[in-house]
Amino acid sequence: MSNPNSGNLYLIPTTLGDNEPLEVLPISVKKTIENISHFIVENEKSARRFIKKICPNKKQSSLKLFVLNKFTDASEVPSFLNPCKEGLPVGLLSEAGCPAVADPGSDIVRIAHQNNIKVVPMVGPSSILMAVMGSGMNGQSFAFNGYLPIDKGERKKELKRLEQLSFKQNQSQLFIETPYRNNAMLEDICHTLNENTLVCIACDITLSTEYIKTKTVKAWKKNNADLHKRPALFVIHKE
Repeated sequence: MSNPNSGNLYLIPTTLGDNEPLEVLPISVKKTIENISHFIVENEKSARRFIKKICPNKKQSSLKLFVLNKFTDASEVPSFLNPCKEGLPVGLLSEAGCPAVADPGSDIVRIAHQNNIKVVPMVGPSSILMAVMGSGMNGQSFAFNGYLPIDKGERKKELKRLEQLSFKQNQSQLFIETPYRNNAMLEDICHTLNENTLVCIACDITLSTEYIKTKTVKAWKKNNADLHKRPALFVIHKE
């Protein structure tokens, strides 16, 4: 049971790109941010920019930001929730989309549970779920695999492994790549997987340039897409 005297930890979603927050986020996100001064963020500059965009009247000087990323000293992380122990709410922001999903924020959520602090996840865009929704693949069983190996040989081995996993378990397999390597990833997919394997590319989700298309490997070979420097998810599944 959560401690009734503690402040809540709010898991606050952000936009997936440079669009107006209230085009893709519910008004409840704006109202929550208006009432919070303490935030745990990946990047202070982009977090301040997002808060200013969704709550332009909120004073930046009132914000107290704790930075949580790969450079953060693990011993400092529990102290980020001290405001909650004092009865104040804390907001957790991701760089894009929903916090704590493919995101370092999951560490702070675990610590909150260990300290009986109430965790409140809020509604917002998840590129992973939206890619599954738009793919036409198996929404009952799917797995997100993050980044595949950078080494070309290891990457091709992993692609074949995920393809076999999809065949054996009827499970859609999702993964991402650094945007400037997307075109190389698609090329490896086309030269590695079975021609009948389905591949969905979900690119620029929620943006005006959004592109979501599912085709066989054979069809992708004939009609490629330019994904250079565009955030994209790849989904593969057996035909």
